[in-house]
Amino acid sequence: MTFSTCRTGGSCMLGNALWVLFFAAVLMTGCSSGSMMSDDAGDMSSSMAMMSTDAPSPDPRVGLGAGLFDAEEAIWNMNMLSTTPPPEDFVGVTNSDLAFKDNYVFQGNYNGVIIWDVSNPTSPELVKDYLCPASQSDVSVYGDLMFISGEGTSGRLDCGTQGVEDAVSADRLRGIRIFDISDIHNPEYIHNVQTCRGSHTHSVLKDPDVDDKVWIYVSGSAGVRPDAELPGCSSMAPEDDPNSALFRIEVIEVPLDAPETASIVSSPRIFEDLVAPPTHGPAPADLREIEEAKARGAFVVELFGQERVLPDGFVAQFLAGFMEGRGGGEASAADSAAFREALPGMIAARFGMPEEDDGPGRGPTQCHDITVYPEVGLAGGACEGYGLLLDISDPANPYRMDAVADSNFSYWHSATFNNDASKVLFTDEWGGGGGPKCREDDPVEWGANAHFSIEDGEMVFHSYFKLPAPQTSVENCVAHNGSLIPIPGRDVWVQAWYQGGISVIDWTDIANPYEIGFHDRGPVNAEQMGNGGSWSVYWYNGLIVSSEIARGLDVFELTPSGHLSENEIAAANTVVLDYLNAQGQPMYHWPATFHLAKAYVDQLERARGLSNSRIASIRSALNEAEGQSGSSRSSTLSNLANDLDGSNDEKVQMLVDTIRSLAS
Repeated sequence: MTFSTCRTGGSCMLGNALWVLFFAAVLMTGCSSGSMMSDDAGDMSSSMAMMSTDAPSPDPRVGLGAGLFDAEEAIWNMNMLSTTPPPEDFVGVTNSDLAFKDNYVFQGNYNGVIIWDVSNPTSPELVKDYLCPASQSDVSVYGDLMFISGEGTSGRLDCGTQGVEDAVSADRLRGIRIFDISDIHNPEYIHNVQTCRGSHTHSVLKDPDVDDKVWIYVSGSAGVRPDAELPGCSSMAPEDDPNSALFRIEVIEVPLDAPETASIVSSPRIFEDLVAPPTHGPAPADLREIEEAKARGAFVVELFGQERVLPDGFVAQFLAGFMEGRGGGEASAADSAAFREALPGMIAARFGMPEEDDGPGRGPTQCHDITVYPEVGLAGGACEGYGLLLDISDPANPYRMDAVADSNFSYWHSATFNNDASKVLFTDEWGGGGGPKCREDDPVEWGANAHFSIEDGEMVFHSYFKLPAPQTSVENCVAHNGSLIPIPGRDVWVQAWYQGGISVIDWTDIANPYEIGFHDRGPVNAEQMGNGGSWSVYWYNGLIVSSEIARGLDVFELTPSGHLSENEIAAANTVVLDYLNAQGQPMYHWPATFHLAKAYVDQLERARGLSNSRIASIRSALNEAEGQSGSSRSSTLSNLANDLDGSNDEKVQMLVDTIRSLAS
């Protein structure tokens, strides 16, 4: 187990060896209540026997000191390799999502994109900081192409930083930018595809059977832009205008030999016939905050059916736009009163809330995220009030297979499948990412993950999981983006929680997910809500990389513990990806290695699937074979496989299959 709290600020970079020695000493003195000890513990592997599965208590994430670049930190079962601040033009501007290619990390930022070389993960090097403002600047890559989302009204076609003042403008970009990155140091902006609602996020789909094109699913959550700005855009209800931009996604086809001709090829209405989902009211802490805010004259708005305190940053943005429309200048008392009256309409337009004539009781008009899993022909749509299961076997024409709603969920945000797509989890971005939703009295079912099995094309609910460490009222904290970690034979993923930090979670037992590692910092600001925390975190070729909203790029590695053995980590690291996108899930395949075989043995030991003496004999045979070569190795492995074959235990059979592959 690796655990540390840095009370003097800076990075936590403790090696695992110190803690192994520490726990060995503890066990020798008899303090081993959390370890895997038994009567014949002498037959157990030394690494497994010495490591506790107990989470640190009290939880060190509670009470961490605040600071932007000097906050206190807590870490467990992970090692921080580096933390790198953003380049000058991106400091103080929100870092968003990540993509990966070769040894490069592409980090979206509301000011553009930052490209890092992480060949040396202890010291990432800045390759390119490409200034091109447009919220959110979520980024994806494929081959020599890079795709960036633009949704906000200030994004310009020419990537200029001056914004767009006019309500209708030919200079505005809302959609997908396409770049040629064959020269990674000099991305070339080659094309854009404009959409009626912009692109909040997007998903790049590479069909395994098609090599000359990719598809992009665009999720736009803003209001519909005027027809005068982009012809064909309509905010009318579909029954009044069959070309309505509501209740649909956009599918862009990108020919790889001519990406400059990319265009929208379909607009599937995957929300058809959905009704308004059940909702929950404010939490006790929210009710107190709303009443206090009203008493002091703060801006309280209704968003998605609930009263919310509008953060100061949003107030400043909306007020600036309002004053520009009135000719600029400082806001007078009369301006402020008019602004307060106009704000509900501005909120509705900004967040794409349906107009009243859309009819009561209708379901969502768009998705937030769509995670595509091309190898299995499925996608998971996190679509405001619903989680959707989509068939994407025909990439240009996805259709809805199933939809689930839950009164405990406020805003379905993102989806992740397990490797064999027998399960899917959704995250709930309760509060929109700007609120403190991990406070001690916030319900554990709100702002959490929901876990479903997939049975005959339908999703069946099993459990929730929420960050177990309560956070403060000045830390925006809610479930956010993550990815699977390729631990063989298990479902393990790493997840961001904004200022709640990051968690490593085992959800192999879908009814009982639990945390097996974490990293967290104290608040950005101890006195008021600040913008910070992990926007997203992903496993990529042995690294765990986090996009820190305010502080830059964090890089971690897993360390062995009672929950995760050295062999399991080594087997995961034999999976090598050429690229990874946030909303494009790859299928993991493990090469047959001794690490893989030993990982299965470690799992059998942890689950007590075989006796300790049997575990010891298997390890001995594997060690013997590893030191051999040629026919001697093959003979030792074949004999071991024959000895184990015939078991009804699925994990034993996985071990047998690996041993036979090694023997051949």
